[in-house]
Amino acid sequence: MKKFNKVVKEKFGNFFDWIKGAELVELDTCDISEDPIRPELDVKFRTSYGRKIFGVKYKKEICAIMCFGFTNEIPKNIKEFDLMTKDAHLQSAWRNKTVGKIAIAYTVWSKKRGGGKLIVKEIFKKIKKSNHLNRLITLSPLTEMARSFHLRNGAIELQVNKETQNFEYKI
Repeated sequence: MKKFNKVVKEKFGNFFDWIKGAELVELDTCDISEDPIRPELDVKFRTSYGRKIFGVKYKKEICAIMCFGFTNEIPKNIKEFDLMTKDAHLQSAWRNKTVGKIAIAYTVWSKKRGGGKLIVKEIFKKIKKSNHLNRLITLSPLTEMARSFHLRNGAIELQVNKETQNFEYKI
């Protein structure tokens, strides 16, 4: 039993060590072929019109990635997301204001156990500190995995659409 406890302690110790040492970083690019949700969206799409890519970095390795954009409304699909982020970006440039009030996360993936939950938590903290953002909403695929992930991590279901589902993390 002592040997089993030691193995469990070592595994959990290593797991939590990486989480404690991880940091949130903004990325200029990512390997879109690793994206299990929306690999068809190229890097230009992910970084234009005020859209951002963030990663959780640990020891020079990116362990999780989240892509999102800023809007003033909640999109029901990627086409609406594209139009709404462009609109928010153009309005901000024209009015000399910050881009959008809502952060829409449209894809998240993890390369290391616990990375998905960690990046959601870190993005949530970053949004909470911002002056212009008041909501964190997802544009998630219609899968039970996405639904379970977001509900398990504290989001509430906003709506189920024809192609997607939206969850909100309360700020």
